[in-house]
Amino acid sequence: MISYEPLWRTMKEKGVTKYTLIYKKGFSAYTITNLKRNKSITMNTLERLCKVLECTPNDIIEFIDE
Repeated sequence: MISYEPLWRTMKEKGVTKYTLIYKKGFSAYTITNLKRNKSITMNTLERLCKVLECTPNDIIEFIDE
């Protein structure tokens, strides 16, 4: 199972809000909804998140055995 829990922690640590991602960094509200629901995202989206947050994919996503 995919979890974006590390993303929310990283965003909090760096002071980045969902509002910032949508209105200042150009992410769609649909993408943010997918993240909240632990749905899949594209590698392009993952790369953009890494650039915006200045982090690695491990700071955004984790895999949990079901």
